[in-house]
Formats: sequence, C-alpha cells, structure tokens
Amino acid sequence: MKTRTILGTIAALLVLGQTGYAAANDGILKYFNNTACNVKATGDPVQKREILNNSLQNMTMVLDRVQSLPLVSKDDRAGINQLKTTLQEKQNELAGTNGYDRVGDAQLDDFSDYVVQDMEQAPETITISVVTLLLIVLILVLLF
Repeated sequence: MKTRTILGTIAALLVLGQTGYAAANDGILKYFNNTACNVKATGDPVQKREILNNSLQNMTMVLDRVQSLPLVSKDDRAGINQLKTTLQEKQNELAGTNGYDRVGDAQLDDFSDYVVQDMEQAPETITISVVTLLLIVLILVLLF
C-alpha cells in the first residue's frame, strides 16, 4: 500500500511538472506569437523593426530580473544566459550589428516568424527549470 502511494505521488509530480513546463513554454511562445502578429499587422518597416526590437529587449529585461532572484539555481542562471545570448543574436541580426547582415525591410515578417520558431526549439537546447520558466512567464504577464 505504501509503495502504491509513493509511486502514485511520483507519477502525479511528473505529470504536474510536465504540465507546468508546457504551460510556461506556451506563455513564452504566446509572447513571441503576439509580437509576430503585431509585426504583421503594421505596414511600416520602421514600426515593425521597433516592435521586434522592443519585444526582444523586454524579454531580456525579464530574464535579467528572474536571473537576479536568489531562488534561481546556478544551472538555471546558465540556461538563462544561453537564452539571453540567443536573444542578443536576434537583436544583432535585426539591427545588422556585430557581424550580422541587417534584416531587410521586406523580410521583417519572416524574421518575426523565425524568432517564434527559434523560441519553439529553445527548450530542446536550453535547460531551465519549471519554476524559473514560470517566473519568467509571471513577470512577462505582470509587465506587458
């Protein structure tokens, strides 16, 4: 009986952990999907570039805030640094700095889709705990 209870508890924690992880990832993807929709909704390339740049900067600011919290583990800080590096590369590409060719005005809609796709694949290469992901989403929701 005790073994069944322990196994049931472990199974429940695994399911809840997966659900929390998926919900947190969905929150980050929703943020970037909204950005892509806003980019496509405007016809002015200057505004498109500004929307993309602000979105990337806001996410970096949120990651800085989460990273500064004392409850974030060393491993999560490393994952957050990887994510911040990815975001900085997108900003460099958007602006054409640090060796990147500037994204052309006609390619900004495609670039916004590329950012969303890259964030969809981020969990496969970047490891951040469920708690930290949930903190990121919570701060995103509170600030934006």
